[in-house]
This record gives sequence, structure tokens and C-alpha cells, in this order.
Amino acid sequence: MSAAPTPRTEVRRLPERGSYDRDLINAILDEALICHVGFVHEDSPVVIPTIHARIGDTLYFHGSPASRMLRGMRSGDEICVNVTLVDGLVVARAAFHNSMNYRSVVLFGSPRIVDDAAEKWAALEAVTEHVVPGRWADSRPMADKEFKGTLVAALPISEASAKVRTGGPKDDEADYDLPIWAGVVPLTMTPEAPVEDVDSRVDVAVPGYVAEYRRPGTEA
Repeated sequence: MSAAPTPRTEVRRLPERGSYDRDLINAILDEALICHVGFVHEDSPVVIPTIHARIGDTLYFHGSPASRMLRGMRSGDEICVNVTLVDGLVVARAAFHNSMNYRSVVLFGSPRIVDDAAEKWAALEAVTEHVVPGRWADSRPMADKEFKGTLVAALPISEASAKVRTGGPKDDEADYDLPIWAGVVPLTMTPEAPVEDVDSRVDVAVPGYVAEYRRPGTEA
């Protein structure tokens, strides 16, 4: 399913890289571990990195009630959300054409604070499972004080676009005859061996979902 671009989401610079396909947008959101939320605080623009999770057509964030970002969301002001995945360094023959292969999403909308307890629980579980699948059921349940002391905001994924670059350098035709190496340096996020907490008091085997952790969207 694709949504028609809006004046804010329409990709104008290199429009051939733009996409409004919902499946692509969702896949990028699901793979990214961190998003950046832009908003206005006391007449000043602010961008905050935070953890997110998607459930259906809604993006969720959580944090402290003291968070400027979440406090501002109570007013219904619009925000902008961005996620970017860097897949490679594009090394061109000409300095002007050096670039990156990437997948990115930009969203706009008015978030709301989640007051419904069931939706809030589901969102908090989704955020945990987004980062480390399998961890929610294997953790101490959230205490009532912790639950009440956490704010959750929801943003509908209704005004969004993706932008993607793939492939090698796009050099000028004459530059292909230059004796200069060109190509792509692929970049991946590779988990290393888990490091146990030095303050652990109980000998517990490393869970399989930790020992075999893979970045979201790359498990297969």
C-alpha cells in the first residue's frame, strides 16, 4: 500500500529515490533501533534521539514524565520523526559524487499521550521486544510505580515518506577512464559476544535470544 505524498513528505531532491510504499516505510522503522524526534520547545527547535516501536500503523515512544519531548506531546503540537540506516560508503572517482547508500524515513504528525492502560502495556512490551526480541517475557514485570512513572506517546504513521540510495558511484561519464579506484564499502551492524554484568550474583546461562542476537529486520 502506498500513500500519496503531501507537501511535507514529497521527495523533491532526487525524487527517484523517494518512496511512499507503506511496507518499505514499516520495514525501515522496524529495523532502526533509534529514531530522532524534532519538536519546538519554548520557541526553540529541538531534536532528541529515542527508542521507538511500531504496532500496526502507530509509532510509540516512551520516557520519563520529566522529558521535555513527552511533556510537549500533551499539547498536541506537531513533531517530525526521522530514522536512517546507513548501508555503505559510496567511494566515487570525483569528490562531488562521494556518497552513502542509505534507507531513511521521515514522518510528520500530532502525537498523543497514551492513557489507556492496555495500550500502554502493549506499547512498552513492543519497545522492549523491538530492541531485544524475547526479553519482555524474560524480565521482571514492571512494577506499578514504574508503570505509572513512564509516559508513552503514540504517533499515527499517516504522513510519511522513505528515501533510499543503493548501488555504486554515479560518476560523470568522462571520469570512468580515470585511474582512480571506485566502489562501495558495505557497512553492517554486527553484534559481538555478550558481556555479562560484573555485578551479577547468580550464575545464569546466556539466553539464546542474547547469544544469537541479530539486528531487527536482519534475523533471517
